Amino acid sequence: MTVKEILQRLLARISDGFDKTVGSFFYDTQKPLAIELSRIYKKINTILKNAFARTATGKWLDYKVAEQGLTRREATFSSGTVIITGDVGAQIQQGDKVMADRLTFTVTRTQTLTNGQAEVSVVCDTPGLVGNVPVGAINTFPVTLSGLISVTNPAAMTGGYDEESDDSLRQRYFEKVSAPATSGNKHHYRLWAKEVPGVGDARVVPLWNGPGTVKVIIVNALKLAAEPGLVSTVAAHIEDNRPIGAEVTVISAAPVFINISIVINKRPGAVDVQNEVETAITAFLREIAFVNEYVSIAHVGGRILACAGVRDFRELTVNGGTMNIPVGQNQVAVLGSVNISETY
Repeated sequence: MTVKEILQRLLARISDGFDKTVGSFFYDTQKPLAIELSRIYKKINTILKNAFARTATGKWLDYKVAEQGLTRREATFSSGTVIITGDVGAQIQQGDKVMADRLTFTVTRTQTLTNGQAEVSVVCDTPGLVGNVPVGAINTFPVTLSGLISVTNPAAMTGGYDEESDDSLRQRYFEKVSAPATSGNKHHYRLWAKEVPGVGDARVVPLWNGPGTVKVIIVNALKLAAEPGLVSTVAAHIEDNRPIGAEVTVISAAPVFINISIVINKRPGAVDVQNEVETAITAFLREIAFVNEYVSIAHVGGRILACAGVRDFRELTVNGGTMNIPVGQNQVAVLGSVNISETY
C-alpha cells in the first residue's frame, strides 16, 4: 500500500470540520505515520513472499529448501593444465600464478622444467563459468618468475560453474516434494546426481542392464555433455548414497549437434543477427534438454523469427533437412553451426 493511499485513509477518519489540507496540523502529523506504515506493509509483503518456495529468493529460498534437506549448489573453480617453458632445471612453485587477461590461476604443485618444459596443473582463483577460458588464453605471468619464459594452455579450462540460480534450486525443491525420493527409487538417483555442483540435469534408467542395474545420464549446468571429471564426481556421490547391491553406471549424454542453415531478412538497423540467432537457439536447446525426444524444426524457426533483428526468413534447414531431429535417451541436443546466408 502506498503512502498516498494510507494518508488518504488516515485523513478520512478525521472530521471534515478540521483543516486537512497540505501543511495543516492534521496533514503534517499523519504524513510521517503514513510513511512508516507504508514501510511496514512492504516488509510484511516481503516476509509473506519469502515464506513460500514459489516466490522466495536468495537466502530466504535457501532457508525454505533446507526444510527438505536441500542446499544450493556452490560455484566451482575451473582447472586444467598449462605448458610452461623456460631454462632447463628451473622450477615453477606451488602457489605461483599464471594469467589469462585479468584472470589468475594458481599452480597446484611444484615442478621442475625438465628439458626446459613442464606440464603443470592449475586452478582458477575465481569461481564460476568465467574460469573456463579457451585454448591459448593463459599466456602470461602476473609477476616475473626466475627462469620461466612463457606459458600457454593447450586445452580449454573446464569445471568452472556458477552458483546455482534461484530458479534451478526452486525447481529441485518442487521435484523433491512432488516426486518423493525413497529407498533408492529412480527419483532418488536423480536427486543425488543433481546435488553435485555443475550438474544441469539427470536422467535415470532403472534395470537398464538387468536386475539391480541403474544408469544415470547427466549433462552439465549449460545442458551440454558433461566432462569426465564431473561424471566421476557424480558417480562417487551416488556411490556414497546408493542402496547396497545396486550396480550404478554414470555417463555423460552424447551430443547431437544441431547445424542450422537459413536465409534471413534483417530488420533495418539490425547489427548482430548471427549472435542473436545463436543465443536464441542455444536457450531453446537448453529448455528441451532431457525433456523432448526430438528437436522441432518449427520451434527452431519460431525462436529465430522472435529475434529482434529478424524480420523474416526462408530456406531453413536443420542438419541439412527439413525434418525434426530425433534425440535419443543417452543424448542431448547442442548447437553446432549456424550458417546465415546473405539477406534478401
